[in-house]
Amino acid sequence: MEKNLTISQIKNAANEAYQEVKNLTGGKNANYIPYLANVDSNLFGLSITLLDGTCINLGDTEFKFGIESVSKVPTAILAMIQHTPEGVLEKIGADATGLPFNSIFALLLENDHPSTPLVNAGAISACSMIAPQGDSEDKWKAITGNITALCASAPVLIDELYESETATNFNNHSIAWLLKNYDRIYDDVDMSLDLYTRQCSLGITSSQLAIMGATIANGGFNPVSKLQVFDKEIAPKITSMIASVGFYQHTGDWLFTSGIPAKTGVGGGVMGVMPGLFGIAAFAPPLDDAGNSVKAQAVIKSFMNKLDLGIFKGDKIKIVAD
Repeated sequence: MEKNLTISQIKNAANEAYQEVKNLTGGKNANYIPYLANVDSNLFGLSITLLDGTCINLGDTEFKFGIESVSKVPTAILAMIQHTPEGVLEKIGADATGLPFNSIFALLLENDHPSTPLVNAGAISACSMIAPQGDSEDKWKAITGNITALCASAPVLIDELYESETATNFNNHSIAWLLKNYDRIYDDVDMSLDLYTRQCSLGITSSQLAIMGATIANGGFNPVSKLQVFDKEIAPKITSMIASVGFYQHTGDWLFTSGIPAKTGVGGGVMGVMPGLFGIAAFAPPLDDAGNSVKAQAVIKSFMNKLDLGIFKGDKIKIVAD
């Protein structure tokens, strides 16, 4: 089926979804990382970026929150840029674990394989792959430079969050050394873990994440900066990873009800990718029991359902001017 959507229809659906969800209650801030527990739980933003560069922003879309696990997406892209998608598949994998994002058991079950760069084990492994080897600061410049290119503006390290993360990442220490035991860390262990912890501590906005999502949806071409950030062949690879594990053990439920591949983070952000159409991001700190933002999930689902969109519907959608 072919159908056209106007920009006005998209804006109206976004506004209706935002108004519908803004007073939703439930969930609580992540409390195992002290900084996140103290973020204002009333903050809420929704951002959509279309492939012509149109940006729709509602609510607290310029508040810089902790990117957390959404950072796994750009670093996976960078690893694919540097080592090819096939190289990432060989060294890390692309399989969903069906278990929580920080599961040590998942690593043991995979018989030494990190599974995917979108869970903690695979993300730490991905950080170890980033060139140049053995140089923490140049690796960090590569990671942040890639995020800047994807978002058309730079993230900012939240020092207090980084300190909180570093002081409480005992589980990730175990994962990192288990990866070392399995020869799945490709640089210094402590450096790789620190890079992962730092990237999770970056401050990002929902408007930036929507641009990142749109860049992926647009085959690596950033619709705001008008720069080709990565080769278009990488786009379906990273989108498939997001679709298979973006919400960890609740990914199937998410895709079933929303119809859009999306990546979540315990900072309260969710970034979605609708290939060929737009990127979407929402932010609200209170999380459900699986670590996913209650309101961010709800507003993206509402928006998708209002426009009757979904990657499995088989519709040929075109966004047209009013």
